[in-house]
Formats: sequence, structure tokens, C-alpha cells
Amino acid sequence: MDIAPLMEQEEASRKGVLMKATKGTESLALWVRTAIKDFINKSPENTLQNRGSEKAWADPLVGFSRGDDPLYQEYKEMIGTFYWTAWEIFDKTFPEVEVEPGHLTVISWVLPQTEATKSDNRTQTVYPSERWARARIYGEEANIKLREHVVRVLQESGFEAVAPMLSPLWRREKSDRYGLASTWSERHAAYASGLGTFGLSEGLITPKGKAMRVGSVVARIQIPPTTRPYKDHHAYCLFFSKGICGNCVQRCPVGAITEEGHDKLKCFNHIRQTSAEHVKSHYGFDGYGCGLCQTGVPCESKIPIEDDVQ
Repeated sequence: MDIAPLMEQEEASRKGVLMKATKGTESLALWVRTAIKDFINKSPENTLQNRGSEKAWADPLVGFSRGDDPLYQEYKEMIGTFYWTAWEIFDKTFPEVEVEPGHLTVISWVLPQTEATKSDNRTQTVYPSERWARARIYGEEANIKLREHVVRVLQESGFEAVAPMLSPLWRREKSDRYGLASTWSERHAAYASGLGTFGLSEGLITPKGKAMRVGSVVARIQIPPTTRPYKDHHAYCLFFSKGICGNCVQRCPVGAITEEGHDKLKCFNHIRQTSAEHVKSHYGFDGYGCGLCQTGVPCESKIPIEDDVQ
């Protein structure tokens, strides 16, 4: 009998136990945060794939929430039974692993648009700028690779992990209450992880603004949750908190944003159809996007204050 494979398995198991013990003596939060920031700030994968190979994303924000945070169950109750809690997607991915929800951590990040991309898109009135469209396509490709990278780093250290958006089980759904939805929302994970609150356009307003994209991973690792410096899910939006602004209403080229809220279907059709045709004919690649409500507004790059509204 060849015992080499068994010995290799035992060695891998010992390394996993050792790694977990080692990580328990240092800041797990710092370790994970560094892995995310280093990927975005140093990896050539973070690119718009344009002539200058410009970066798609600026320095990221990272937050954490517990797998048993009541918000995840609340999301499920509000959005629909199809929506996953953190424990549910972990259990679907690792059915052989017995774990309590409280032993899971949701790792969430915000990838801010670069100043060049925001500046370009700020001048647009109907279609996205080329940089913005590239960020939506090639920048999201970098975000996918970041999800894969975080999962790989964790699993190589003995921590089971899954990126919900990359799961073959992820799917789009229709919520009776909210319309277009899916089995997992990166923005809702970010809200739970202390990274921002929702605006009138339903975009997430973060300390680095609303012009960004988000990502997340669920892992069997215990990291202290990030403090949520807000109690209301609209706290950072001046329209809801102060009764002023609403600039995103004027920025929307198809009237998908009103004081009553966000028409997801009208927005989706503009982005995936009208905008897609423009991107291909004018920029020469298959893509789409918009982002007008995320740029040229007070919450573009920060949490806005009353003085920011003109």
C-alpha cells in the first residue's frame, strides 16, 4: 500500500492546524485586510485593460460581520425565502462541515472608482464614459479574481471559504416586495459589515462615496465584526436624513430615480440594452454600464454633508 498520499494529507492537516493557531495569535482582520489591499494595490489584475493599463480601482475599504448577525435573517425575511443567510450559502458549499453561524465571518470590501474614471463620467449625460464602462467589465473581472484570491488565501491557511457571487448556485430571482433580486447581495453584505448605507438610487454610500463596486466572501473564521456607525439604512443619504439633495434624480438619463425610489427594471434596460449598444459602437468592446447617479453628486466620493448640496 502506498502510504505517501496519506502522509501528505496528514502533513497538510497539521499545517492547517498550525496556521490556524498561528493566525489566532495575530490580527486575523489585519491579515485578511492586507491580502485584499495588496491584491488591488499591487496586482496587475487590477486594470481597465486600456492603452495605459490604468488601474480599475483605488485603495479598498474592508469590513467584517458575523455569520449570525440578525441582519442576514432580516434580509431573507424582507427579500424572499430564496435569499441566503451567510450560514446557508456556507452549508450549501460545505455540507460536510458542521459549523455554527456565529463561527462564520462575512468579509466585505468596497472598491472605489479612480479619480480619472469619476472625472470622465461626471461629464456624461446619457451614456457611461469609456473608463466607466471598462471598470464595469474589466474592473469587475478584477473583482472576480479578488474573490477567488481571498478564497484561495483562506483555504490554503485552513479556513473554508466561499464567494457567494461565484457559487454555481447563485441566481437571479424576483422579490415580491422589491422586484429584481438575487440569492445574495454584495451591497447588503457591505451594509451589515459597517461599510455604508443606501441612497435614494439604492446605491451604497460609503466613506469613499457611492462610485464603487463591492465584493464579499463567507468563511469559517472568527474575526471581530466592524462597528456599524449607523442605525438607519439611509443614514448617509441627505435626501432621507435631511430632506435635501436628490441630485441623483436629475442625473438619471431615463427617469429611473424619483423621490419615490428606484425603478430597477427601467435602470436595468438602459444599462444592459441602450448603454450596451453605445459601448460597443463607440468604444469597441462588448460592455455596458451607466453610473451617472454615482458621479456628479455630493455622495460621489464621500459621505456628504449639507454644505455639499448646491
